[in-house]
Amino acid sequence: MSVRISAAGGDLPALPQRSPQGHKGTFGKVAIVGGSVGMSGAVCLSAVAALRTGSGLVTAVVPASIQSIVAAYEPCVMTLGLADSEAGNSSMRDRQLRQIVAGSDALAVGPGLGQGEVQLGLVRYLLESCECPLVLDADALNLAAAGRLLASGSVSRAGRPVILTPHPGEFARLTGLTVGEIDLDREGVAVQFARSTGTIVVLKGPGTVVTDGERTWVNSTGNSGMATAGSGDVLTGVVVSLLGQNSGAFEAAAIAVCAHGLAGDAAAERWTRRGLIASDLLNFLPEAWRRLDPGGTSCQSF
Repeated sequence: MSVRISAAGGDLPALPQRSPQGHKGTFGKVAIVGGSVGMSGAVCLSAVAALRTGSGLVTAVVPASIQSIVAAYEPCVMTLGLADSEAGNSSMRDRQLRQIVAGSDALAVGPGLGQGEVQLGLVRYLLESCECPLVLDADALNLAAAGRLLASGSVSRAGRPVILTPHPGEFARLTGLTVGEIDLDREGVAVQFARSTGTIVVLKGPGTVVTDGERTWVNSTGNSGMATAGSGDVLTGVVVSLLGQNSGAFEAAAIAVCAHGLAGDAAAERWTRRGLIASDLLNFLPEAWRRLDPGGTSCQSF
């Protein structure tokens, strides 16, 4: 059964079509760069979410020290283990990473990545060198803030879309505002930052705001049970998957937050809001796609 999600404004674009003659390459090759010792779960959640969103091929790019953990989580996810730094995190100088970047239709960085000079260099490298659509989440956002990597106009000049998926605390670090100031005008500050940096901003929270500085979508799906560790990592996987299936950047972000919330609502019906954990969302993403049947569903933006 399809559903209609209401908000002020026009309709959400249709989901990417799946050709009956398609194959793995048709439906997008995406890579998710992240993970560190003690934080392998984040990249696992993102990678499986990308598969559950329809990606043909998903590669988790992680430190070699946790590659076996990530590979064992879901056999359908491919893994690439990079040389570890002293901190147990990925080195940006690995030749295989460059090959993955060049061969991806979309890429995400940040889930479980950790923070340090190596990770800062990795995020800078991807912002400067990645030619496909790019999603920055979690530690990648904090590193971008610390390294002032999102200078005004620098992203838009790179010629490919960049989506940022901050929660209010991460957005405070990016903007220099307090969380209180952000909460007073979530839409306004998100629009202003998107315009000044040339990015698409997904400001998470109740009523997640998606904006490219011109168009804005305020989500109406989801519930308080999703306020749990790993929920944002699932969203990152959904966003990068849709990008890899040739959705526009704003469209991919808006569809992703809508579907992510629908999965959370379905999971809460089964497990309760109190009992919901992020990995439950993975099992309910198929139900979200069923509800968002492209033949009869629209979400709305303005």
